Amino acid sequence: MLKKIRVSDVRAGMFVHEICGSWMDHPFWKKAFLLEENEDLKTLKTCGVQEVWIDTDKGMDIGAEAVLSTPAEASKKVEDELKAIAKEPLREPRIPIHEELERARKLQAKSKAAVTSMFQEVRMGNAIKVSDAAPLVEEISESITRNPEAFLNLSRLKTKDDYTYMHSVAVCALMIALGKQLGLTGNDLKEAGLAGLLHDVGKMAIDDAVLNKPGKLTDEEFNIIKEHPRKGWELLKGSPEITETALDVCLHHHERVDGTGYPERISGENLTLFSRMGAVCDVYDALTSNRCYKNGWEPADTIRKMAEWRNGHFDERVFQAFVKTIGIYPSGTLVRLKSGRLAIVIEQTEKSLLTPVVKAFFSTKSNEPFMPELINLSKSQESIVSAEDPVKWGFDLKQITGM
Repeated sequence: MLKKIRVSDVRAGMFVHEICGSWMDHPFWKKAFLLEENEDLKTLKTCGVQEVWIDTDKGMDIGAEAVLSTPAEASKKVEDELKAIAKEPLREPRIPIHEELERARKLQAKSKAAVTSMFQEVRMGNAIKVSDAAPLVEEISESITRNPEAFLNLSRLKTKDDYTYMHSVAVCALMIALGKQLGLTGNDLKEAGLAGLLHDVGKMAIDDAVLNKPGKLTDEEFNIIKEHPRKGWELLKGSPEITETALDVCLHHHERVDGTGYPERISGENLTLFSRMGAVCDVYDALTSNRCYKNGWEPADTIRKMAEWRNGHFDERVFQAFVKTIGIYPSGTLVRLKSGRLAIVIEQTEKSLLTPVVKAFFSTKSNEPFMPELINLSKSQESIVSAEDPVKWGFDLKQITGM
């Protein structure tokens, strides 16, 4: 049986089913494992994670008074909270996604080349030229304004090899989209995008053998990784025309509102709006991306996990705005409809996060595909019953969506 408990109640001999936090916040690369080593127990209790799920069928149990929730209770609570966020009309008018997709695809390729070149310059000891990065941020902002999901969808489809560079591009786009949702305009929006683009530049100062290690990090290696925000800040502060916002997000995107983050363990009102935005955008893109040591999570699962962790991790107002930015069922999510058909979420609609445009293509009743049908759920009797795991169904969603 699965039970959520506080890390302070964890004991050797328990089977950890899942750590309640981003894998960037702890050195354990396995999702589930038997906690046998005292060193692992010590690491778990000191890495800043607050809660874990244990499986009592595979390891030691705990007293009923220490159980925080069961999977069913946690799932219903998160679902209810997300649906409450989803009730309001959300979106500004935008062009259809298919009209923006080709421009977004070209811009993505251009962005990858630009950021790769920019970061390689940093590796060689040269300062980043903000004046070279600013036009790229402007182009990404224009694409997000026309239709945010075109560029955001493409940015999520990165490979393990280009992760470091495309993660920076994706966080730039997410910061701009989130900033728009929060009401930022003009120079503030540009600064948010630039900060997202440069937030992980400190990883250029980390040895690739540690940064891309496929297995469990040692405590020493994890501490090296945790230095990248400070190293990035040191690299950026010597760059011409660098902004205070970019420096702030670079240094503080791994801080948490409860003070359990790094490198300075600051919290609450001491964190700027931009650093709180950076924390949410960075975690979302990292979790949904394939990495050298694990595959990314599905977007809808990621939103639900972040909702479970958000108390203490994320600023509530920023997190709610982020949910409204990408949707409860983000584009690219496989969903089951009321009719029993499976569909891919294509884009959000202005009416509600619960009624996106989807492409239905498979019947669970006949267990066969059919000619794809585009359905705007805001104008249909159909509705989403649940998000589904594409791996379970053996689908290649990239092939289905044409992204």
